[in-house]
Amino acid sequence: MTEKALNGIFIDVEVDDVVAKDPELAANLEEVCPVDIFATLDDGSLELVDENLDECVLCYLCVEAAPEGAVRVVKLYEREG
Repeated sequence: MTEKALNGIFIDVEVDDVVAKDPELAANLEEVCPVDIFATLDDGSLELVDENLDECVLCYLCVEAAPEGAVRVVKLYEREG
């Protein structure tokens, strides 16, 4: 199993495209996250740092920093099936 396959075992973060493409919101998400799940690309758009997903401390600062419903933290270990 490769390292990539191990990323996001417990946590996934979903970000609406409108937020991901907004340089101001992208920079804000990058700034508020204490475990560097978010990064901004050269064009100002948002990138998720996959290898940091399971470092999420469930602080929900990203959810609070974005428009309502635009960022979702999904606990994969709570899904049925």
